[in-house]
Parts: sequence; structure tokens; C-alpha cells
Amino acid sequence: MPTPAIGKSPQSNVHVLDGGQAAPKISAENLTVFYGDKPALHDVNLNIGRNGVTALIGPSGCGKSTFIRCLNRMNDVIPGCRIEGQVKLDGEDIYAPGQDVVHLRTRIGMVFQKPNPFPKSIYDNVAYGPKIHGLCETGDERDAIVLRSLDRAGLLDEVRDRLRSPGTSLSGGQQQRLCIARAIAVEPDVILMDEPCSALDPIATARIEELIAELKEQYTIVMVTHSMQQAARVSQKTAYFHLGRLVEQGDTETVFGDPQDERTRDYVMGRIG
Repeated sequence: MPTPAIGKSPQSNVHVLDGGQAAPKISAENLTVFYGDKPALHDVNLNIGRNGVTALIGPSGCGKSTFIRCLNRMNDVIPGCRIEGQVKLDGEDIYAPGQDVVHLRTRIGMVFQKPNPFPKSIYDNVAYGPKIHGLCETGDERDAIVLRSLDRAGLLDEVRDRLRSPGTSLSGGQQQRLCIARAIAVEPDVILMDEPCSALDPIATARIEELIAELKEQYTIVMVTHSMQQAARVSQKTAYFHLGRLVEQGDTETVFGDPQDERTRDYVMGRIG
């Protein structure tokens, strides 16, 4: 019997809740995460909408990265990690028995804090995912995916003449855009970004933020950031975490301009952090 996998819906198929409200792309329901006996997240309920940027903010150690790694089951590889509650992608529980985790991670890509290109050429970094997942049958199809992905990541013009050079030969900002190209080459629905600019200089950071603004038109993006200024610049929705709990969520402008919880207000005003 084949392993069940969460089906990929056409991009145009937007589910609608009762009352005409679009259903979330991802929803966490009563999500609690333990490392051993110690809870790292407590009863988190958060809906993430489609085709936009949701920023996760909060002090170090508050659970932001733990949460984002639940969304594509990266926490599965951590010994002693136990998860209660549900995470749903297009209404289907990604933790249900028998789900194909490899397939899930083609639908929910991830870009990490430090650029981590494979020890391969620029071309092979981007081609790797489509090759192993059978998304291209010919060399021409593979070439088209690589060029399209590099173009979407805003990198093609800079590397067109050196596609066979090592990915590690690029600058830090270029390496991060290469990692984004690698993530989108398998046509995911969602891109997770865990502090994608923290290792970059201001110029490279600005380029990544411009890229995020472009990608949100096609992808659902969830981004962990320690920079409140960055969250305010690039996101439409913001969720504030504190000591493993989701304290406040809403439109970014409201969370920063008129926070409803005193803990959120203290954080955005710089009194804690």
C-alpha cells in the first residue's frame, strides 16, 4: 500500500470558511512541544494565511524557532522531542499517522539562519531537489527549472556565466538567495525562513527583503526574525511569542502600533528582549 501523502491543491483552489472567509494555509491547533519533560511551546493556536508574510517575533528562547520547525516536521529529528496538538496544511493534519514527510517537505521548504549551500555547483544546488523528486525527465526540463528558480530568487543575472562554479564561492547574500532558489525549485506552497538575514550585511539584507516582497505574491511565507524593524517592513501579519506561549497575533500594523497585551507592548517598545 502506498504511503499516504498530503495532496497538493491547485494554486487557484482557495478553500473558504463559513461566512466567506478564506481558510488558512496552515493552522496550529493546541500545539504543545516537549523536549524531554520540559515544554518548549504551550498550547499554541495560530492560523497562517495564504500568499503573504507572517512574522514571528519575541525574545530569544521564546519558542519561535521551535514553532516554525513544527510546520515541516523538522523537530522529528530531535531526540526526545514530543508534539501534542495538530498542525494542518490545507486542512489536513501533517502529523497524522502515515503521512509522507519527504513529500511534505517539498510542499513546505525552509531557509535557515546561516546560508547552507550544498558542496556542489550553483546549478546542482538548484537542480538537486527536482532531480530526486522526479520533477524533471529531461536535461532541458532541468535547465528550465534551474534558470527559472534562480531568476525568481533574483540571482540569475549575477551567476548566469558561472553556473558550474561552487555555490560556496558566492558571497553570503548570494548564498542565501541560492538557498531560496533551491527551496522554490520544487514548487513549494510554503517557505519557512528562520532568521534568514541575521548573518548578512545591510545591503544583502535589503536585497533579501526585496525578494521576500516579491515571493509573497506566490508563496505563503513564515519568517522568524529578531528584528522588529524587519518584521514591520516585510510582513502583513505578526505573532508575538513569550516564554513558549503565543501572546498576541494580528495585522502587523496593529501589533506594533496598538498592541493589546502588556507583554507585547513592552517588547515592541524595547523594555524587554
